[in-house]
Amino acid sequence: MAVNANSLSSKNKEQVNVNPMPTESNIFKSLTIKTFNEFLQQVDYSLMNSLQADPQATVDGRDHKSREVLSGHYVPVTPTAIPSPEYIAHSQALFNELGLNHDLVHNEKFKRLFSGDISVAREPMRQVGWASGYALSIQGTEYVQQCPFRTGNGYGDGRAISVFEGLFKGRRWEMQLKGGGPTPYCRGGDGRAVLRSSVREFLAQDYMHALGVPTSRSLTLYVSKTETVSRPWYGQNSRSIDPDILVKNPTAITTRVAPSFLRVGQLELFARRARSSSHQSAFNELQMIVKHLIKRNYQQEINPNLSFTDQVVELAYLFRSRLTSLVANWIRVGYCQGNFNSDNCAAGGFTLDYGPFGFCELFDPKFQPWIGGGDHFSFFNQPIAAEANYQMFWAAIRPLLTDNKEALARLDQIREGFAESMRIEVETMWAKKLGLISYDENLVQELLKLMSLSNVDYTKFFRKLSEIPDQLTALKDSFYKPSSEQIDANWDNWLERWKNRISKSNDLKGTSAAMKTMNPKYTWREWLIAPAYQKAEQGDYSLINELQDVFNNPYAEQTSKIERKYDCLKPKQFFHAGGISHYSCSS
Repeated sequence: MAVNANSLSSKNKEQVNVNPMPTESNIFKSLTIKTFNEFLQQVDYSLMNSLQADPQATVDGRDHKSREVLSGHYVPVTPTAIPSPEYIAHSQALFNELGLNHDLVHNEKFKRLFSGDISVAREPMRQVGWASGYALSIQGTEYVQQCPFRTGNGYGDGRAISVFEGLFKGRRWEMQLKGGGPTPYCRGGDGRAVLRSSVREFLAQDYMHALGVPTSRSLTLYVSKTETVSRPWYGQNSRSIDPDILVKNPTAITTRVAPSFLRVGQLELFARRARSSSHQSAFNELQMIVKHLIKRNYQQEINPNLSFTDQVVELAYLFRSRLTSLVANWIRVGYCQGNFNSDNCAAGGFTLDYGPFGFCELFDPKFQPWIGGGDHFSFFNQPIAAEANYQMFWAAIRPLLTDNKEALARLDQIREGFAESMRIEVETMWAKKLGLISYDENLVQELLKLMSLSNVDYTKFFRKLSEIPDQLTALKDSFYKPSSEQIDANWDNWLERWKNRISKSNDLKGTSAAMKTMNPKYTWREWLIAPAYQKAEQGDYSLINELQDVFNNPYAEQTSKIERKYDCLKPKQFFHAGGISHYSCSS
């Protein structure tokens, strides 16, 4: 069934077609926070002040060994600093948004804090951070096997420790150290992140933001000059599926930033405890975490004067809207989450946890970079994975409405409408990606078949199509293999039909410009990222800085030198290459 994009509400259209091009009005020019002490004054703890700590936790936060956490919303814990930290990079865009002076990254106390040394904190900041537990569900099935106690009470933030929550220019942000040392949820791990994965997460978050896709953000990236850890990875020129060698990597800490780090899996954890009455306060803890989610992530959209029951129903609708829009945007830019479990699904509706992610180069609906992912988390199956996560979200908040049949019916109706909402978002995305006034099922499906037959590069193809070429030859630079006469004839037929559709707007120049806001020029190509973190291991951060510059303007026409280097097809030697075309979750 065709859907007219113009018939959608302005809210839905805005969610799908996030304007990827930053404007001057979005950039805060006044850098008001110049000193570390001024930075500390922004602190404002809503999570630790309004939710309950684990009653078995230590007061000083020295809680670094794996153990069961039976109740409470968080565990106070101190991060473990990486020794001899060295600055690599920071997000200039985020620093501008927060009003931070860029020189802060070289301030000794600022550097120590964001490399894990919380002892530099002074009032009003506390010398303790926090980690949270969450549950795991895969494709709508609850799991406890990953928990070392087989109860689910030991699963959560094993090496991610939040150290700061504050208000910047009237907006609340939480800052979390990835690789900040072990917590009670570490499951026996060392709590560290290696430089390779830290570089990837740091760059990816900045890139996704520049693409206009809701995401956690990058603040800083520091590396230890003296500490290394061993991880399984791939040898040079490896064609192995699984990592085949053990390598030593420098440890690093990247600080990720978000309005909150509440996950669907967290709601699940408290719902499971409430369902089983695991302790006396279980139901109350579930209610508290949902109220906190509403305040942290939906305060501007949910009227606080509504009854809590109505707020929960509105939360379900808004999260559905955000999640379906998010996944449509993922497909738009070629992103594959790889491991889209409920614990990797932000309840605020943005991209979270850049572990086994990747971007589709050679078009394949079943593209999956993670060796443990399978088809269920592949590129075009992400809407199905999203619905499974939404199912767990719905099941987690449903106990809060059991005394109100009318509210339950509304909640269930929202759940039942997920697939339709997802369909509308995806179809609207395809219409805009192709410059169409309305979605055309046959045109899109035929295009996808031709793209598969011709082995097109996903990003390069759509960018060239955005030029509205007169001849098929203009698109062939995006093909990984020569096409036959018959396939070329099919392409010619498709292009003619497509151009007839878009010509109805009588503004091909405007259509082309609009398509270019949907179809980036530059994408994430793993074979160009690997040299950046490999050079960084030798102390050369130049490629990281170069990638930052390229990724900050992914829709722009950049220099001919940048175009030659970054707007090109994947070389043959990188197909089926371990650590490039596929990789493990080892980080």
